[in-house]
Amino acid sequence: MNDKTVGIANGLTNYGDRDFSLYLRRSFAQSMGYSLDMLKKPVVGIAYTPSGFNNCHRHFPELLQAVKRGVLAAGALPVEFPTISLGEVFLNPTSLKFRNLMSMDTEEMIRAQPMDAVVLMGGCDKTVPAQLMGCVSAAKPAVMLIGGPMMTGRYHGERLGACTDCRRFWAMYRAGKVSDEEINVVESRLATTAGSCAVMGTASTMACITEALGMCLPGTAAIPAVHADRLRAAEATGALAVRMIGSNLTPDRIVNQKSIENAMRVLLAIGGSTNAIIHLTAIAGRAGVPVSLERLNALSDTTPVLVNLKPVGNGYMEDFFAAGGVGALLRELKDLLHLDVMTVTGETLGQRLAQPEDDGFVDRTIIAERGMPLEPQGGLVALFGNLAPQGAILKRSAADANLFELEGRAVVFSSLEDLAARIDDPALDVTAKDILVLQNAGPHSTSAMPEAGYLPIPKKLASAGVKDMVRVSDARMSGTAFGTIVLHVTPDSASGGTLGLVRNGDRIKLSVKDRRIDLLVDDAELKKRAAARPAAPAAPTRGYSKLYAQEVLGADDGCDFAFLKPR
Repeated sequence: MNDKTVGIANGLTNYGDRDFSLYLRRSFAQSMGYSLDMLKKPVVGIAYTPSGFNNCHRHFPELLQAVKRGVLAAGALPVEFPTISLGEVFLNPTSLKFRNLMSMDTEEMIRAQPMDAVVLMGGCDKTVPAQLMGCVSAAKPAVMLIGGPMMTGRYHGERLGACTDCRRFWAMYRAGKVSDEEINVVESRLATTAGSCAVMGTASTMACITEALGMCLPGTAAIPAVHADRLRAAEATGALAVRMIGSNLTPDRIVNQKSIENAMRVLLAIGGSTNAIIHLTAIAGRAGVPVSLERLNALSDTTPVLVNLKPVGNGYMEDFFAAGGVGALLRELKDLLHLDVMTVTGETLGQRLAQPEDDGFVDRTIIAERGMPLEPQGGLVALFGNLAPQGAILKRSAADANLFELEGRAVVFSSLEDLAARIDDPALDVTAKDILVLQNAGPHSTSAMPEAGYLPIPKKLASAGVKDMVRVSDARMSGTAFGTIVLHVTPDSASGGTLGLVRNGDRIKLSVKDRRIDLLVDDAELKKRAAARPAAPAAPTRGYSKLYAQEVLGADDGCDFAFLKPR
């Protein structure tokens, strides 16, 4: 702290008389029971995001009390404030549509309210990137407090964790290998505690990325939501926020080209969610840092997969925490990282890694040594070609390598409604060697880029034992999903991309080795199809949907809003 800290005297409401404004603010603050001595202290705002529509955050009331303890003990006044909360499975059409709205809410409330630093409490998939985007733009000292993953459940002696296991059992149910009664029991045991998904899905991927960026306390990304260490981390985060007051440790300084590359290395090494590329691109974009998919490929070629968690491996987040967490992983990657980047603690990453962490134990069944990686190259790869001129993403660590070099016939679904209507039709003309294509599910579509890229295997093929096929779309997929799935095809169908010109029976060639995906149709024919493309649906005329439709950028720009990027 320094002498410039003014607590609730920050950013006074404008009545044309500064002294009156402060007098009125103190008066109203005292109506909440604060003493004048308390109101003289610096203020730590706490962006507080519980919601009855967000199961991942149901333990936040207890976490909040721990943050407040830390702030008070360090000599400042904690004041929580609400923003919208994004519960992944409770939002229609998809939570990504509202990520930018939450980022705006977060940014503006940090700017508008009197706080000297802020603690951002988030956990569910889109909340953490929304808060990081907002705080980078707000440029005030900020630190993230991650909610943490849930613990696993049990079914017939097997551990279950949402949502990789939910997809596995649902696939067996669709194939007729699990009964109605069994799937109902599994449903009740997949998510049994507070917290985000128990596997390395999007929420846990973003938690690991937050720690890699230097935006949360070291060692806190993987602590389970219900673990006592999570409460201790909350208290320590509150205390850290007080120490950050008056410093230059603002997110726009911590998030830079080097820290973004560190985060990309971690993303590749954990076999993390494809969604993280969109979120990391948006976060970096708020700091004016471009994220290149060509650079992603270069990093992927030299970053091994080291973390053995579902959906890529076998373990769960509780195992990753016990195995040493992000700190142990960073030490394995140390020579690949930019060690001079600053973190919220005021230490560089190099200084952090020079210190011993806990007892030094690392479970090598969960976090592999560099010399014995699970896979020699990173979990994600970007593809280009005439079907995806601005790129597409494949999570190769969760895919079948036997399908990486393939030419197949396209089986096309023109929309999510078309997919739902025909995918299980016994008369569907499809074989295991075909390539399923979903159109009009990208960021510019009315669907707003849902996690629909995990196209189900057609029921007649699933019943015959087919477990994977190449699937291509401009949609996203859950970080908990798996399969040979090409996602984020850019430009998307709705903005005129080639994907929207694919027809049933066309040939598509996938080559992961060459980093390409191509539609084998000549340019003249594509021009004819483009000229005959039907008119786009009428744009929304009011509210947030209108703003979204006007301003949303493509996946290669992180699906942020154009007007929110720095000028």
